[in-house]
Amino acid sequence: MDSRHQEALNKIGLNILYYRRQKGYTQQQLAEITSYSKNHIQQVETAKTLPSVIALLDIAEALEIPPGKLFEFR
Repeated sequence: MDSRHQEALNKIGLNILYYRRQKGYTQQQLAEITSYSKNHIQQVETAKTLPSVIALLDIAEALEIPPGKLFEFR
């Protein structure tokens, strides 16, 4: 993974974690809704894997947020 983008990936992962918790979902529940594994959700949240655009769109849809919310760096 390219280290130039690590900070952005960390922030995306933290946003997923934030919105997942807001919905009251566990990683397992989000995994079941999106059809990804719990391990994949965990790796995306912790920026240990590079998520595909499709995965980010699926996660945003499951969290009922616009995909752009995942890229809001507070």
